[in-house]
Amino acid sequence: MGYIYPGRPIANLVFKALTISTQSHALSFFSEFKLAHYMKIAPRSMFVAQVTGTTISSIVSVAASWWLLSAVENICVLEKLPKGSPWTCPGMTVTYDNSVIWGVVGPMRIYYPDGVYSKLLYFFLIGGIAPLLIWALSKYFPEKKWIKSINIPNILGGASVLLIARAVNYWSWITVGVLFTVIIYNKYKDWWTKYNYVLANGLDLGVAFQSLLTSATLQINGDMITR
Repeated sequence: MGYIYPGRPIANLVFKALTISTQSHALSFFSEFKLAHYMKIAPRSMFVAQVTGTTISSIVSVAASWWLLSAVENICVLEKLPKGSPWTCPGMTVTYDNSVIWGVVGPMRIYYPDGVYSKLLYFFLIGGIAPLLIWALSKYFPEKKWIKSINIPNILGGASVLLIARAVNYWSWITVGVLFTVIIYNKYKDWWTKYNYVLANGLDLGVAFQSLLTSATLQINGDMITR
């Protein structure tokens, strides 16, 4: 969209909302269907649960946003907020930065033809050739069964979801990954088969519930709410 409408940040935001967000939600739906398959949940029941949850979360998110905008004085305005206020809206800052980078500056000045990062576009070619290379190696060395297990989309896609944070977050991610996908998988495969995905979703739900509980009990108080 930055190439089609250069210098138009709003058009870029709308395009992102209608394409990238929709794609990410669709991929999440598919991953949940895979989990339901392992747990022997009927696809129709899973789809109903997904649609119901999405509908409820959308309504709650919009309602909570409107309530906060009307209840918290100077929300998202860093210059007028008191020191230490949690209502700085970091997500809004990221969205604004994206609209400036891809809508105002534009990919022409970042990548091709005038950008200093134009060589990064070669990775599109690398991403297309790498799976073919793995396939060719598996045919040339049929006795090496492990070559077929190399999945380039998973390797590159997994790197895209790494935390944008400090080194301690990476070590936590690596520790949990090695523990459950190497040690427990090899030594306690029956437990891993039965409970690994359930535990993963339980941890995600725990983080979401704890965030909601923390916001409701610690971050919202009389000093922050004006009416």
